[in-house]
Amino acid sequence: MTNRYSDQDIEHYDRPRRRTRPRTKDRPTYDDAVDGVVVTVDRGRYTLLLDGHKVMAMKARPLGRKGVVVGDRVRVVGDTTGDDGSLARIVEVHERVTTLRRTADDDDPVERVIVSNADQLVIVTALADPDPQPRLIDRALVAAYDAGMQPLLCLTKADLADPETLLVTYRSLGVPWVVTERGGDLTAVRAALDGRISVLVGSSGVGKSTLVNALVPTAYRDVGVVNAVTGRGRHTSTSAFMLALPDDAGWIIDTPGIRSFGLAHVQPEKLIEAFPDLDEMTEDCPRGCTHGSDEPECGLDEAVAAGTADPLRVESFRRLLAARSEPLY
Repeated sequence: MTNRYSDQDIEHYDRPRRRTRPRTKDRPTYDDAVDGVVVTVDRGRYTLLLDGHKVMAMKARPLGRKGVVVGDRVRVVGDTTGDDGSLARIVEVHERVTTLRRTADDDDPVERVIVSNADQLVIVTALADPDPQPRLIDRALVAAYDAGMQPLLCLTKADLADPETLLVTYRSLGVPWVVTERGGDLTAVRAALDGRISVLVGSSGVGKSTLVNALVPTAYRDVGVVNAVTGRGRHTSTSAFMLALPDDAGWIIDTPGIRSFGLAHVQPEKLIEAFPDLDEMTEDCPRGCTHGSDEPECGLDEAVAAGTADPLRVESFRRLLAARSEPLY
């Protein structure tokens, strides 16, 4: 019988060892990297603005799972000419000044950064067709305060309804507002946006894309209509897009229409910090007090009873606090 086994070294049959370069702690310095800002994101590709021209880029592998969103200030290497077929590489994301977050649902623990480095959240809502959604407005206000952004109510279609009906709800909060109508003058809107980076959010059909096209005539954002049966608009913007206002008057970031705004990530103590006058009244609250209307011995109730706090302002704050957990529909 022939020998079934050869006399070759058994290591001859071992799996080939991977030949890799020695590990090193040295990392590239990217001294030749240039600064840019992300203006839109589409399926893993990032459109950047570098020195006045647009560049397509991808994220470098060392960034790992670190997300890159519209508004991020980044450093880029590679082909930054912006020519057709060129592709640069994002190698660093600068620290964010502000981050606007939301969760998909109220019980979703995963936060999603919508945009970064904006200083104003413009909540666009129609006064009619479709009807206003105060709970959605409340949730957007909570997100703005949590992000450290200045909120601005932009009420559209004032030719269809009186804005005072809605404004009376938010006047005690001190939220600034502007009012527009179809084909009307946008001077007040432009003044509120001047010199700022503003994020526009709102439900579909409220006239957000129409407003963007009026502010930036070269934007060419799609305009939709409101469904006569459901009273809701159709999504026309599919991705966030950062646009420069004419005459270097600031920037606006148009976002897709929203139908939910999860706030699972917002903590009560962070929200009340946005109201310094109320925050100082809660210094003697029991530990763990959420400052809601059902909290015993809350400092806000004591301040209202003593006449040192505006009851309407406390009520409005607690409405925002409740918006974190109340169902939207």
